[in-house]
Amino acid sequence: MPRSPLLLLLATLAATAAAAAPPVDDGYDDGYEETEEMPQDELEGSSRFSLMTGWRYAPNGRFYDMYYARPKHQGLERSRGATGGPLLMGCFAFSPINLIEVGIDLFTTYERMEFTGQPGLNAVGVGAIIDVRFQHKFEFGRYGLVPSAGILLGPTFVASFFDGGYAVESGSQSFGVTAGATLRLSDVWGLRFDYRLVTGRGEAEDIGSFDAGGSWFSVGINYQFPTKPARPLRRMF
Repeated sequence: MPRSPLLLLLATLAATAAAAAPPVDDGYDDGYEETEEMPQDELEGSSRFSLMTGWRYAPNGRFYDMYYARPKHQGLERSRGATGGPLLMGCFAFSPINLIEVGIDLFTTYERMEFTGQPGLNAVGVGAIIDVRFQHKFEFGRYGLVPSAGILLGPTFVASFFDGGYAVESGSQSFGVTAGATLRLSDVWGLRFDYRLVTGRGEAEDIGSFDAGGSWFSVGINYQFPTKPARPLRRMF
């Protein structure tokens, strides 16, 4: 019996050492995997809505030249050129991966052009543009800054009419480029700035076609929809 305490002590030390040893990977998959924690600044799988307003400007110098080159208008004092007009735009966009954003923009524009010896010409445009942008999020401020740049494509419909006259409607395919940025003010709200150069044509009665695209400058509010991206395309890029 004198050996019993010694054997008991040795057994206790052996059990303690076995419990403290790191587990050995036996290659058996129990069906549970550790879930990777997603960074909070991921753009992949996110979507946003922006409501913007601003100013659209197209010089339309050739259009004015056509008007004052007519025999009955020669000798008239030339009016000031085009000054542009307001625009309103709603944008919905989705980011399938961090680098790319795909969106659709619904817009309306208005412009009034003045001619000597002629009532004012009103031009109203509406359309839908599909855009593809490249984007990246930078650490700026507390919530970040997301600049982007891309290309635009979509139909534009323009109705133009002189004061008291009837409307002339026309449609064209618009192309363009865009550059902008979203300054995030919180997890969901932000300010959106956007510039785009767009093609587009309208028709005016008895004069000809004019540029209904031009340069667009806009600013507005941005709402980022909360989401937890599943990242289905992560392994492809």
